[in-house]
Amino acid sequence: ICRMRLSAPRLAAAARPGQFLIVRADEKGERIPLTISDYDASERTVTIVTQKIGASSADIIAYEPGECFADVVGPLGLPSEFMEFTPEKLGTMRYIFIAGGVGTAPVYPQAKWLHAHGAKVDVIIGAKTKDLLIYKAEMESVSDNVFICTDDGSEGFHGMVTALLEKLVSEGHVYDRAVAIGPMIMMKFTTLTCKKLGLPVTVSLNTLMVDGTGMCGACRVSVGGKTRFACVEGPEFDGYEVDFDEAMRRQGQYKAEEAEANEKHVCKIGRGK
Repeated sequence: ICRMRLSAPRLAAAARPGQFLIVRADEKGERIPLTISDYDASERTVTIVTQKIGASSADIIAYEPGECFADVVGPLGLPSEFMEFTPEKLGTMRYIFIAGGVGTAPVYPQAKWLHAHGAKVDVIIGAKTKDLLIYKAEMESVSDNVFICTDDGSEGFHGMVTALLEKLVSEGHVYDRAVAIGPMIMMKFTTLTCKKLGLPVTVSLNTLMVDGTGMCGACRVSVGGKTRFACVEGPEFDGYEVDFDEAMRRQGQYKAEEAEANEKHVCKIGRGK
């Protein structure tokens, strides 16, 4: 898992929580959508977090300080809905973020913005094991409470994020809204848990996107029985209305091609060094 800070002055000035950007490693590279993990207009930078999974992510994280991507496009997508709330409303709200794996990174700018504007913020950070936990210290600086959860029990609560969410509510924690960002399967079961608890939940469908402009159709998803495009109408949607089974089928349709590309991949980044 690699965190990169990019010099992108115009993007940094325009970015808002919930939005994403697209990176191309080189002129022949694949377009990779990545949710913005932080932005600083004064420093003129944006931050991205990438996990090495396939050939394209391997090319991205192979870059060294001082090198340049072929291009970075953004900010894209719609900002988080709370950006439209009044200061009075924000001051009365309490959010719970459920962050899974690298989905923890895009939770950070949302929690940071809400905390700075008077809302109460709790965060659950979930990972398979403690070695895969990220953004713990950063999240503690912008949250009222941070709860750690690992599948293997190596740190914090032993179990799934959904079980920890139910435990917190049963202990008396009261929330107005949940936001879940992470693997699609995690967001599906978090949504089901939130529905059982009567807790509204927003999810991010960033992982479905390809071209980021609505042209390719790869990010089509059924929301409330209607076809929506995650890249131009999202990436955030009401979790109750998302057809997660359809979304997961769409997400997995190129697994064979991805495996073949990964097997043949030879990284060309930094070859002159």
